[in-house]
Amino acid sequence: MAFAESADGGESTSSPASAPGPGRRSWAPLLAVCTGYFMVILDVTVINVAVPVIGRELSASLTGIQWITDGYTLVFAGFLLTGGALGDRLGNRRVFCSGVAVFTVSSAACALAPSTPFLVAARLVEGLGAALIVPGSLALLQHAYPAPAARSRAFGLWGSMAGIAASAGPLLGGLLVSTVGWRWVFLINLPAGMACLVLTLRHVARSPRRAARSLDWPAQCAVVAAVALLTAALNEAGRRGWSDPVVLAGVGLAALAAAAFAVRERLARSPALPLSLLRSRTISGGAVIGLLFNFGFYGMVFTASLEFQHQRGFSALGTGLALFPAVAMTMFASVLSGRLARRTGDRPLVVFGMLLAGTGLAGWALAGADPAYPLLVAPMMAAGFGTSFALTGSTATVMGAAPPAYSGAASALFNTTRQIGSATGVALGGSLLATAANYDIGLRTSMAIGALAYLTAAGLAWLCVPAKPEGRKAP
Repeated sequence: MAFAESADGGESTSSPASAPGPGRRSWAPLLAVCTGYFMVILDVTVINVAVPVIGRELSASLTGIQWITDGYTLVFAGFLLTGGALGDRLGNRRVFCSGVAVFTVSSAACALAPSTPFLVAARLVEGLGAALIVPGSLALLQHAYPAPAARSRAFGLWGSMAGIAASAGPLLGGLLVSTVGWRWVFLINLPAGMACLVLTLRHVARSPRRAARSLDWPAQCAVVAAVALLTAALNEAGRRGWSDPVVLAGVGLAALAAAAFAVRERLARSPALPLSLLRSRTISGGAVIGLLFNFGFYGMVFTASLEFQHQRGFSALGTGLALFPAVAMTMFASVLSGRLARRTGDRPLVVFGMLLAGTGLAGWALAGADPAYPLLVAPMMAAGFGTSFALTGSTATVMGAAPPAYSGAASALFNTTRQIGSATGVALGGSLLATAANYDIGLRTSMAIGALAYLTAAGLAWLCVPAKPEGRKAP
């Protein structure tokens, strides 16, 4: 995606006439960024109900079916930090738009795929586009809405997209597969992607470039290997068990790659992820909180989906409707938390949200064997509300504490840990369901562990999230 460049190597500061300045209040930048983010997260979940049909029509093997779902996640998680570093160096709007273009074109390729290998390759490219979109999305919102109150509302709505997409994915996927066919699971990204590009180019201000900063390729390769190996190991743990040699080898290799990344970052003149960011209790604490609440929420969505379909006999569409209470609360919570942040600060939002979500999952765990569906509505609503409520405060905390020159890297760190939390929650939930004495015990154990993760996040938030927003530090 080509843009005019200024003489100093940055993107031109002569924005389009309709592009808002940093202080101008407009919903257009938020709509543009959230559209791109929604596509990325929706593609993680919408594919699940379509995979059986895809496998039959393309005569895919079990391995091929696994790669259709896992290939996207691996590339997406592995290249998030690379996307953040590229955004800081080349301009976040430039990289964001490039990611949207790659994602949209690869979605079209997925929809037209004549064979399983072709579809897998297109999904890998789609994951790369997603990794370029997500880090820049937060950095663009941070620039577009500099006022703390407006930024909190924007971050809240951005965060609600994850919960809505995760919970609505099975509903939308089931509706599309049962009516117009599985290829429309990918075709819906085309109009969304084009609308996102138009809105971004017209209404999102150009981002500064820091072309003098070198891209540390050894460190980037190390972190890609670490995150991809860990995500792959977690995915396999849900199928093979946690003691399987493949899983243990993957975790061990991921640890070695992470160690190599840490050593390289200490030696690099221009590190991709400065260790000063990790030494910040606010940023590192916020990243761990993101890991914990994604662990709880996505573990709940995954195990609840299996419960509704396998144990209660719901269809894919019925499962999406059954999960709707969690979806309905995410948007409401994000709007409310954005409005409250100016009065209360971020810490009360995160602590209250995590306590509420933990109470919800604990209630499900204590509801007894095979509880009636109405008894599960309140726990799902509490988990959806609490997670979205806390996401606003934790996002604002991490991005507010990050130096402007490393906003993309901080966003990438936050989203990478969240992605690892999601993969861990799904893997552990699947493992518990497969190995427990019966399905109900596995489900309730999974909910109890999710509740414990939420409560741990609440305690961590009390220690790490500042009562009032921090001023930004120099890089």
